[in-house]
Amino acid sequence: MFSGPIEDRLAIRELHDAYCDAVLRKDPDDWGALWTEDAVWSLMGTEVVGRENIVNLWNGAMAQFDAVSFLGIPGSLAITGDTASGRYQTHEILVEKGEPRIAGGRYDDEFVKIDGQWLYSKRIFNVVAQLGGNKL
Repeated sequence: MFSGPIEDRLAIRELHDAYCDAVLRKDPDDWGALWTEDAVWSLMGTEVVGRENIVNLWNGAMAQFDAVSFLGIPGSLAITGDTASGRYQTHEILVEKGEPRIAGGRYDDEFVKIDGQWLYSKRIFNVVAQLGGNKL
């Protein structure tokens, strides 16, 4: 289900698109700018708090991959004022030491609008399915 003002829904969709693009380019500055300072990122049960810590973890993870393709499809979005929540399906192709891996995942997201800009305040990620490579 999708609800809320269309302009906010579009802005959050563009936030997701910018996230995918920053992953593809392995750009920590652009990727990090999409999170609040006090954001929470939960990866399969491991929780990281704070933008700086999140970006540091992401940099370490991205360094192990020769190539990354990251796509996402929104599954739901509910906007109430300056906060929102949603679900997002991911499709990743990763190459590590020449070995390809395909992973499908799910993000459960929380967003906040600060100074007119939507940012991630919390992302909970879990792998749904994986083919090849080391387990994420």
